Amino acid sequence: MDRLGFPAENRILNPAPERGMFSSLQCAALWRGWRAEVTRWAVALGDQPQVRLQTLRQVLEFSAAHPARICQPARRGRGRHPVLLPEAAFRQLATAAVSTLRDFLAAHPEGVVFCEADDPGLDLDIDRPEDYEQVLRLGGLVP
Repeated sequence: MDRLGFPAENRILNPAPERGMFSSLQCAALWRGWRAEVTRWAVALGDQPQVRLQTLRQVLEFSAAHPARICQPARRGRGRHPVLLPEAAFRQLATAAVSTLRDFLAAHPEGVVFCEADDPGLDLDIDRPEDYEQVLRLGGLVP
């Protein structure tokens, strides 16, 4: 971050990253540096670069049509990432008594709406070398 010149005051540090991804989301929800005009947050996975741009646009448009709801793309009826959170839900992350985003979402069933998307990239996370190979095949980058 220093090498890139990213200002220290705009960094959100997780003092206990061993607690997992959800603890990082909680740190973000507690951070007081957010600009007032930010009203929605997207939780996207860094290991899903294969999600189609069209799918991301579809979810953003869907979220704009449901501004007070938690929005997720779905594939075959199952919620996927990125998850878009309105401000009220994002702020609730800070004190949520759960340990995963999945548990947080399950505790808010009335607030979550799904946008069905036919994007096979939503089904994949790149956690292992064979996942990476599958993503390359999906993108037509290897036979």
